[in-house]
Amino acid sequence: MRALFLSGPLAWPPLLDLVAGAPLSAGAKPAALDGARVQGAKCCFPPLLPMAGGRAEGLLIHVEAQEHYDRLSFFAETLGRAPVPKHLDDGRAAVAFMGTGTPNAQARAFYIADWAARWGSLALLAATEIMGYFGHEPAGALHWRVQMILARAGARIAASQAAPARLRSDTAAEDVMETTRRDSHAGFFVTREYELRHPGFDGQMSPLLRREVFVATDAAIVLPYDAARDRVLLVEQFRMGPYGRGDPRPFVLEPVAGRVDAGETPEDAALRECKEEAALDLAGLEHVTSHYCSPGCSTEFYHCYLGLADLPEKGQGCGGVATENEDIRTHVLGFEQALRLITTGEANVGPLVLMLLWLQRERARLRAIA
Repeated sequence: MRALFLSGPLAWPPLLDLVAGAPLSAGAKPAALDGARVQGAKCCFPPLLPMAGGRAEGLLIHVEAQEHYDRLSFFAETLGRAPVPKHLDDGRAAVAFMGTGTPNAQARAFYIADWAARWGSLALLAATEIMGYFGHEPAGALHWRVQMILARAGARIAASQAAPARLRSDTAAEDVMETTRRDSHAGFFVTREYELRHPGFDGQMSPLLRREVFVATDAAIVLPYDAARDRVLLVEQFRMGPYGRGDPRPFVLEPVAGRVDAGETPEDAALRECKEEAALDLAGLEHVTSHYCSPGCSTEFYHCYLGLADLPEKGQGCGGVATENEDIRTHVLGFEQALRLITTGEANVGPLVLMLLWLQRERARLRAIA
């Protein structure tokens, strides 16, 4: 039997029981650890860090089954936490899963109820995917994929806010009869296989269908536009899609784009990506459209914006985040020159074409108020 001190998200009973694979929270007792603190609640899984003068509230559990301990350890290691022997404030010995890093004494205190209200649903979805790898992949191989796992969970939550169904069928997803589901590939990206039957327009269920879907995240896409000077900024980079298709020129022109991280709004992501990829601080955003990019085979969902900005005079620049291996060249050009890229075919990325045509329609309005 092992005594474990669980704090932060793992002290939330629904998450604890999901990760452990058993209702361990039923036997948990309140406990506290001095000399440590859960580092705020600005992320889904804030760590427990050593901190002089700190105090962490949590739960003490006694784990009898090896599998339950292994599951909790797997989850903790996936998040970069390590088991450390500790003595609780009442002298009892227990193992705590500790993170690394320097705590911020000014950070907001962690309150489990506040955290659960903000992050609970997302944490359960992310933990479900993480624990699906238990027994199949080592935790160390998952650590670098956690942000994508969280982003996929965030996208699934966002998808629950369905668009209207006034013309199209309002048939619900619950009416689909799913027979099997399995992940045929799970790396940075996930490919999922389904066997299912769906309701048809004739009122009958379809034959059994076998389908694959690329499980991606939501993305924020921004076309920066300087209305006063009537010019736009495009980014250029190497892309695997054209390369994998056999395109002899796999470098493409695009708007600024990036993943919507867990806990971000699409607008937050749009502002962050413009800063990272083009060193731009936007003056405002205009929503263009939100849509699936390839609904036949991908879950990826685009949130497209026009970004109002003062654009630099220089024609070319550079951007990107080195830690993400981004190698980006930026281009500033007049609107008419950018629009001609559609005619020549050099603009061959869907969001860029769509957003340039939208800007063509809205340009007079934007220029009038610049």
